[in-house]
Amino acid sequence: MTRFAEWCTQAEIPVTVHKLQVLHANPKKQAEAVAIVAEAVPDHYVMPDRLAQLLTRLGRSAVAAYVNEKLPTALPIKSGDLGEILCTTFVYESTPFRLGIKRLRWKDHRNMAMRGDDVLAFSLDGGTGLNVLKAEAKSRAKMPASVIAEARKALSAYGELPSPHAMSFIADRLDGASDKPLRDALDDAQLKRSLKPSQVTHMLFTFTGNDPSTLLTNNLNAYKGGAAQHYVGLRVENHQDFIKAVFAGAGG
Repeated sequence: MTRFAEWCTQAEIPVTVHKLQVLHANPKKQAEAVAIVAEAVPDHYVMPDRLAQLLTRLGRSAVAAYVNEKLPTALPIKSGDLGEILCTTFVYESTPFRLGIKRLRWKDHRNMAMRGDDVLAFSLDGGTGLNVLKAEAKSRAKMPASVIAEARKALSAYGELPSPHAMSFIADRLDGASDKPLRDALDDAQLKRSLKPSQVTHMLFTFTGNDPSTLLTNNLNAYKGGAAQHYVGLRVENHQDFIKAVFAGAGG
């Protein structure tokens, strides 16, 4: 995980109904932050069992080469992927939604962006059943309002629900015995059309060099739909250098 509390200050900004958090990376802890995030990156691209098999059969050098071939080399793709990784780890560390997959493991090509919902995470509650977090992650050195609006549009698509393709994509990749309850719940949501906006939380996660507070506040206050909203702005002032350092530390 990326242990945001160890290298960021965190503040909650008052909004009318929903939730808005802003995290600001401490410039004095940059080296620590890069090391923490770089260590977490490979797990989002490769299966641990696959690495263990390579390590046993071919040794550490083969593992390093395999991981390196998975990591993107184009800076725009690194930026987008890291935004998604940071969003995913924030969800797992700071929300009740801890079930799902790390979808970057199924990229078609390391320098291509994936389509569909950026992050889907789930919780299963005996009383309310399936609850879903649908997230859009945006990474820019300087975040414009147009990109926030684009993310808002994606979150509200499909009647506020996750896209059918994204739900099926995840269900098809849940093949362990422990995954069966979530897979069955996703199948029911898809095939019985039982999922409602009241069971969905939207997260708009920005990873930026500038302060996104005003843009996120304005966009969140304008939302009129029926899903709960949780916006998160992560500010790393030297955004581009941070991305390069993280992937260099991860092996790419």
